[in-house]
Amino acid sequence: MIRVMSVDDHRIVREGVTRLLEEAPDIRVTAQATSGAGALDQLAKNPVDIVLLDVAIPGTSFVQTLRDLRERFPRIKVIVLSGHAEEEYAVRALKAGASGYVTKEHSSEELIAAIRKAHGGGTYVSAELAERLAREIGGLALSPSHEALSDREHEVLRLLGKGRSVKEIGADLELSPKTVSTYRTRLLEKLGLKTTADLIRYAVEHKM
Repeated sequence: MIRVMSVDDHRIVREGVTRLLEEAPDIRVTAQATSGAGALDQLAKNPVDIVLLDVAIPGTSFVQTLRDLRERFPRIKVIVLSGHAEEEYAVRALKAGASGYVTKEHSSEELIAAIRKAHGGGTYVSAELAERLAREIGGLALSPSHEALSDREHEVLRLLGKGRSVKEIGADLELSPKTVSTYRTRLLEKLGLKTTADLIRYAVEHKM
């Protein structure tokens, strides 16, 4: 039996995942958590085989949570389950050690396939993402500027694009407003932009 932990701060999503996975005779959700910290605490007492990690968990970014999970529990495989399109986070997730990236638009069959493949030691990506990665590796596609950003810079840019203020972003990411302002300045420099409005426009145009 493949034991799964669902990490999402929305109860309805966790319950939905549990019901979906009941279709598979060899998979069961045996643990749930609402945050990265909660997942780490539970795994110390209730080990599982696969963690389904939502991108938009509160507190520490999902990338940092993913790295913490892989460092503390290297045997456990992590699949990122996201409401965001693959082009936004998939590459970052895979680079951070994820064994798969599944959007919430995918079918339950694909999620089950991803869990089984990760449990068997493989990495699951959709056909579309595999094609994109192949193009980039072959030098046939240029990556957008934001893919060169650090994980924290990427997160600040995403939140700016959602209309969050510096103070609100600081609260979300547990950073001081001064630190967030420093990240904003770096973003302007790295992306060749001039104002916060430009950053917001950039984030919106790139569907962040």
